[in-house]
Amino acid sequence: MNSHSYLRAYLGGIFVPTLVLPLILTGFIVLRLVLGVPFPIERFIIFPMSVVPLLFGLWNMLYLASHERTHLPLGLHGAILPFLGAPTGGFVAHTLGILQLGSGGVTWFHACDVPYPLVACAFLAGVIAYYLVWKYIVGFVNRVLGIAS
Repeated sequence: MNSHSYLRAYLGGIFVPTLVLPLILTGFIVLRLVLGVPFPIERFIIFPMSVVPLLFGLWNMLYLASHERTHLPLGLHGAILPFLGAPTGGFVAHTLGILQLGSGGVTWFHACDVPYPLVACAFLAGVIAYYLVWKYIVGFVNRVLGIAS
């Protein structure tokens, strides 16, 4: 099954965010409309919902294209993604006025202050989560689609 391997890699990559992001959106809707959380979370969720599946799909295509040369394990390949996505997302959020950088931490939506140590812990947790998702879930989907090596 060698036909359209990059299309299958793209579809394998978008599998996880396509399932998870609607659940996150549901949580945001409940927070905003039911519980009345005062900050504009809808400004935060739209960009990731459009970019994350695309990024996962392209990242899986890059894995397929580069694996013969790099021999990098899929989990490690996936764990590299937050090192590209977090600074890019932070830059976009800062540019749009969603995120302000301070001396002791970051401020989201002019309402929620998060100290830098907590940001670092969240980033580390994200890297671990990406590693596990890519190793087990995306790896499983890649094997099902016949593109695993």
